[in-house]
Amino acid sequence: MYKSVIRPLLFTLNAEQAHHFTFKSLKLAFRVPGISSIVTTFFGSLKGHEKVVMGLRFKNPIGLAAGFDKDAKLYNELSAFGFGFIEIGTLTPKPQAGNPKPRLFRLVEDESVINRMGFNNGGLDAAVLRLAKKKTDIIIGGNIGKNKTTPNEDATSDYLKGLEALHPVVDYFVVNVSSPNTPNLRELQEKEPLMALLSDVKVLNDKLGSKPLMLKIAPDLTTGQLDDIVTIVNTLKLDGIVATNTTISRSGLKTAQQKVDAMGAGGLSGRVLRSRSTEVVKYLREKLDNNITIIAVGGVFTGADAREKLNAGADLVQVWSGFLYEGPAMVRRMLRNL
Repeated sequence: MYKSVIRPLLFTLNAEQAHHFTFKSLKLAFRVPGISSIVTTFFGSLKGHEKVVMGLRFKNPIGLAAGFDKDAKLYNELSAFGFGFIEIGTLTPKPQAGNPKPRLFRLVEDESVINRMGFNNGGLDAAVLRLAKKKTDIIIGGNIGKNKTTPNEDATSDYLKGLEALHPVVDYFVVNVSSPNTPNLRELQEKEPLMALLSDVKVLNDKLGSKPLMLKIAPDLTTGQLDDIVTIVNTLKLDGIVATNTTISRSGLKTAQQKVDAMGAGGLSGRVLRSRSTEVVKYLREKLDNNITIIAVGGVFTGADAREKLNAGADLVQVWSGFLYEGPAMVRRMLRNL
């Protein structure tokens, strides 16, 4: 029903309008008594897929990636759709509007998405208040970033603010320095600035009472840059890596070049990213210390896609674009085929 009726209707709206419409509709629907139980019955997680990773007990290894519920407005409702964990954010200390619209585009032929959202979010304080009202036992990750107006030399301050504010209300952290949609952000992935940033974040995390701390990286890194990441993560004994964020590459697309060019800059996600994401995961698993966790994200649509990532060395997987194209039954269907 989703692919034959609901998705075609949603796709008559532009991508960002459809996203907001879905949010409002789910919020309204879940106010009806008993709806949460009904949704869980049809779409909830299946038993037998529990997994302990980073000292946390996940109902299953399939999570919702950051960027879907940026402001922690819908995680309670989304938990009924079978996810083993939900990552909120990316959150910045101050609210910011993000980049000008339009900034979210579907590439339907490729089952992919281009976004240049730009860390649009309502800020830390508002999200913390919502997370304090958690009604579910699902694992919540906090994805933190810096404000657009914060220069890179002061970026550490923003990440420390994010860590401190979210520390009481999330289960693990992801430091996001890999979005292509905040000017110069990816420069923080270079060895020296990244080592300095993560060292300071880890010190504060340990001081507050250590929670799992991860780094999210881009798929566009060279082998040398990946080696630098491995060295930093192994040296600092971080808990893990999220691999990967969206790509700035446009290779391998079926969508007409003219149409892609008209969409403009932004990060590309979806099926087209599957192979590269798996390559990065496999490379990292061979180089990282055995106790370091990898969350794989990029082109995961089916149980076979998830199994490919797990076989490559991932401990957990995340979905985002796949959820848009596959719909609410996605996670349960994936679990049946894992």
